[in-house]
Amino acid sequence: MSFRDKFKNADTALTFNDVILLPGWTTLEPSEAIVTTKLTEKIKLNVPFVSSPMDTVTEAEMAIALARNGGLGVLHRNCSLEEEVDMARAVKRAEAVIIRDVITVTPDTTVEKLLGLMEEHRIKGFPVIGKNDKLAGIVTWRDVRLADKNLKVKQVMTKKVITGHEEIDLEEAKKLLHKHKIEKLPIVDKERHVKGLITMKDITLKGDYPDAIRDEEGRLVCAAAISPFDIDRAKALDKYVDILVTDVAHFHNKNCFEATKKILREVSAEVIVGNIGTYEAAEDCITKLDGIKSLRVGIGSGSICSTSVVTRAGAPTVYATSNVADAVKKYEANISIISDGGMRNPGDVAVALSVGASAVMMGNVFAGCSESPGRLVAMEGRYYKEYYGMGSARARKKRFVQDRYSQPSKAINEGVEGWVPYRGPSKDIINEFVGGIKAAMGYIGASTIPEIWEKSKLALVTERGYQEIAPHDIMLPGAGRTA
Repeated sequence: MSFRDKFKNADTALTFNDVILLPGWTTLEPSEAIVTTKLTEKIKLNVPFVSSPMDTVTEAEMAIALARNGGLGVLHRNCSLEEEVDMARAVKRAEAVIIRDVITVTPDTTVEKLLGLMEEHRIKGFPVIGKNDKLAGIVTWRDVRLADKNLKVKQVMTKKVITGHEEIDLEEAKKLLHKHKIEKLPIVDKERHVKGLITMKDITLKGDYPDAIRDEEGRLVCAAAISPFDIDRAKALDKYVDILVTDVAHFHNKNCFEATKKILREVSAEVIVGNIGTYEAAEDCITKLDGIKSLRVGIGSGSICSTSVVTRAGAPTVYATSNVADAVKKYEANISIISDGGMRNPGDVAVALSVGASAVMMGNVFAGCSESPGRLVAMEGRYYKEYYGMGSARARKKRFVQDRYSQPSKAINEGVEGWVPYRGPSKDIINEFVGGIKAAMGYIGASTIPEIWEKSKLALVTERGYQEIAPHDIMLPGAGRTA
């Protein structure tokens, strides 16, 4: 092939603004559309949204909020192994039928240290473990809120503890909590060794979040990002998370593949790999990595990603998703696709779903939510939250994600830093996006996400055409400009 033929045979790498969904024959009202989706072999989401593993997007609070509202948060890895494990533990402890990973104290623990543990773990009561690792009492916030900080737990704890047995069911636990007017019920074996903990808060939360994604033990589902080259982190997180997500800008790489094979052999959690952007990459993942459950797709489309500017390499999300979906379809692989990057509104999500995605990963959208860890600031009468790319100078200073980008690029920033408008609670954003997607499904005539794959049709839009379909020739409120 000559160099000139590279132009003749070049693909058209379409982005979201290049296409529009065409209306089709429908008997469906938007309210009847169903947006549940299969993310992995074991896990189904009630909304097709996943938050990006970025340190200004997803820590424990965001992961908890997403799981409670039917989606999934992927904990970032720009921190120490211990910090990421602590975040995963916090998600799993947020609510459960029976908490198995019980944090305890001893009779000689000081009140001052106890108060520190309460603040660190955001819990207000601890079983007290005495001689021979047996339950000696329970201590709660009510016991210590006015106590001298130099006192020891044995001086303030409740020694007569109401407990439950290992075979207790939820209804029996409710009756005990109500009868004795207590908030926490330690579960013990015949020798009074603590085997778990049931709390009134967790029972109440199950009713408050009917769409929550939970594991077999009633705990919130949790995912965490890893480097394919950090087997120790993968194995440590495997004790707590349901899903591990390889967090690499360009996964279609021999070293990444070989490292991921080792991880697949060593962990029990389901593994999602990426990012990839081509048919060939998907083909290699399907045929060479036995056991992967999903593909994270899109390179260079994120709002704070400058990879495609700095390197002129990338695979826009719409183009990448369609190519990967064709490979999955050809090989009849039981693998889902997560479109990652560039989505700003429900229409973009609907387009990603139309070209084969099962779910979408968003950073910018969730970065502006109250649960994101980014700083909240006021500028010119509006609130904004801090947001920066994992290839930015700010993220790279922490050094934990240096291997996200290829070795030659470590001297180059592949992300930018900035601020996004504050959007409020993630629940409101999820409801807004679900409403928009269901409206799009109404236009398509698709009642489920698999039906979107089959029934949706796309048309190309010119630059002038895109200007026409957006609001135009009006003065936007508060903007002082016309659109």
